[in-house]
Order: sequence, then C-alpha cells, then structure tokens
Amino acid sequence: MSPFVVGHATHPDWRMALAMAATQLDAQRDGEATLGFVYFTDHFAGHADALLAALRQRYDAVSWVGCVGVGVAASGVEYFDEPALVLMLANLPREHFRVFSGAQPLADIDAFSALVHADPGTPDLPALLLEMSQRTRAGYLFGGLAASRNGVAHIADGVWQGGLSGVAFSQDVALVSRVTQGCQPIGPVRSITAAERNGVLALDGEPALRCLLRDLGATLDEPRTLLPKLRNTLVGLSAETEPMLARGAQFGTDTRVRHLVGIDPAHEAVAIADIVSPGMRLAFCSRNVEAARRDLVRICSEIREELTPDLLPHGPSADAAPTKSGRTAPALALPVSATQHIAGAIYVSCSGRGGPHFGGASAELKIVQHALGDVPLAGYFAGGEIARHHLYGYTGVLTVFRAG
Repeated sequence: MSPFVVGHATHPDWRMALAMAATQLDAQRDGEATLGFVYFTDHFAGHADALLAALRQRYDAVSWVGCVGVGVAASGVEYFDEPALVLMLANLPREHFRVFSGAQPLADIDAFSALVHADPGTPDLPALLLEMSQRTRAGYLFGGLAASRNGVAHIADGVWQGGLSGVAFSQDVALVSRVTQGCQPIGPVRSITAAERNGVLALDGEPALRCLLRDLGATLDEPRTLLPKLRNTLVGLSAETEPMLARGAQFGTDTRVRHLVGIDPAHEAVAIADIVSPGMRLAFCSRNVEAARRDLVRICSEIREELTPDLLPHGPSADAAPTKSGRTAPALALPVSATQHIAGAIYVSCSGRGGPHFGGASAELKIVQHALGDVPLAGYFAGGEIARHHLYGYTGVLTVFRAG
C-alpha cells in the first residue's frame, strides 16, 4: 500500500461520514496499516467514544490518535461549521512509534519527536509542553489544542478529556515541520522593562499604554476611534534570547501571538492573555491576510527545498500563491519527482484562519495543495497550535513525513 492514505466526508450522521471516508481508504490501500489519524468537527464531539469503537472494529490492527476541531482539513479541502471527519492511515513499523496518554505514559521508545493533542483547559499547559519536549531527542513537538463548542475530546487509543495525548516517533520516522505566522507587527519591537503577571507596565522604560497608543495613532480622548483599533490589536511575544522578527518585518517562528485583553489608563498599562516578565520582547500586531498568505507559501517552499534540494535550487516566489481571485502561477507546482518524496502530511491551523480568513472556500488548504502537490494530508482547525515546546495562536503548523 501507499505509506499514507486519506479519506474524508461530510454527513449529518457520523456513521455515514465514517463509512464514506473508510470506503475511500479501502479503495486506496492494499496492505496492513498500523497507525491512524482521525480528526472530526465538533458536531461529532458527543459521539467520540462510538466513533473510536467503530474505527477499532473496522481496523482492528490500527492504533488511533486525533481530536476534535471546529473544522477539519484534507488536501485542498476544508470543512467548517458542518459535520465532517478526515481519516488517514499510515503503514509505519510498530517499533518506530508509540501512542501515549495520561493512562499510557510515553515509554519503551527512544522518542525523537511527537505529535501532541491537548485539552485547552489543562492547567500549566505550557510547562507540560516543555516537559514533553524535553523527553524527545529533537525537542520537537507538533500538533495543537482541541477546539469544540460541544465538548472537548482527544483520542489516543481511547477518548480523553484533559491533559495531553498523541504519538511519539523514533528517529527512523523522518519529518520536516514548519510554523507559518498569520500576524504582522504594527509597531517596533520593544523590551518589557516592567511587568506584573499578565500586565505590561513599561516598554523600553516608557509606559506601555503610551507606546500602544502611538503605534495605533490614537488617543484616549477619541474612544469611538480607539475601541475598534484595540479590538483588532494583538501582541507578539518572544523570550529575550529569541529573535522576534525574520525576513524583514515578518514575525519569526519563535514569536507567540496573544490577545490584548485590556488597558489601564490610570497606570498607563496594558493587559495581555499570557504571563510576562521583564526582559521579554513585545510588538503590537494585527492579523494580515497577505502576510499570512506569503508566509504559508514560504514554509511550503522551505519544505520542498529541504526534501529535494537538487531539484529545487530556488524556492517559488510568494507572489505565486493563489490569490483571492483564484489565479495561480505555474511556478509553484511541485515537480512529480519532488512529490514522491512526501509520504503524507499533518496540518494544524488556527480556528481563526482557514478559507474564511484567506478569502474563499478551502482557500488555505488550496495554497498548501498547490505548493506541495496532492499528497495525503489530514488536519484540523485548533484552539492553539503546538510547535517545538511553544503554544501559538493564529498560526499554522505543517509537518511532512518523508517517503521511505
């Protein structure tokens, strides 16, 4: 069989959706599978136990991992706000991966990297991700938080609420993974010089609120003008030792985007949705569709070039990405010989991205498909994205399994 095969479907009845997706899988495979990925929209969240039981009955030799999202994705296709699921089967040697959960801790494998799904309500989640990354040789995690309006669930040979679960891979399972940002700075990068928990008091020695108002070109005397700007403003954070910017004005992969949750005019401070400390670097930012599109093309280009450096000495231009008009440039298409280097892919994107953000139905996944080719891909739209040991927002995490 092909190392990875994918099936996906939408139907009000989860049983019918599963049957249609499984029929696609069975038509492609001609051998045994060992590992399965299942992502389903929150319309099916209440049926997670029954869904997993049905998968086990149909594929009794397969270990299953996955979770619920507000949307799910396959190659070139996104399902938002509709009952849908995507299945992907992989034929990997069993000694090269281990499924883990709270009831089945990671053990018996020299873990090199890991796919992680997490409950967003888990206490001390950043610390847990750091601990998990330290248990892998590469220190690299990829995945995301479950996202649901009807109950959170993640799957790892069982259905779980709370904590982390997923699958760890040995070094024999070769991966290439990249983070794509969705926001762009609207002001300079500054150092936090005074802070208290989630309150930023001073930036570069100046009151934080004063810096924010200057970046927005607004004043407290004009609340009707200021409030809409504040609602559209986010905050990029990075550690003192991590570069915030890369490639000009674009955020680098170490930058985490957080919500601006309030301002304190009396103390000229701002509050953000994270714990901060002096020395961290901060830039106010906003979501930017064109910047997100260019950055998504960039990471696809980097993955292509890493997989086939001799075939692709020069990456495609960001201008070659599909635009809102649907026009594309042939230069972005992946050569057949390069496509053969990709066994399958996992894509976890923010629930605030996807086609609605990029300007059309399935627009985000069509960019990925056009850049990588029609490779087997499964993914979902998450409440937060995981890469390395960081928890991101408004990003996408694309991970490709090398063929062979």
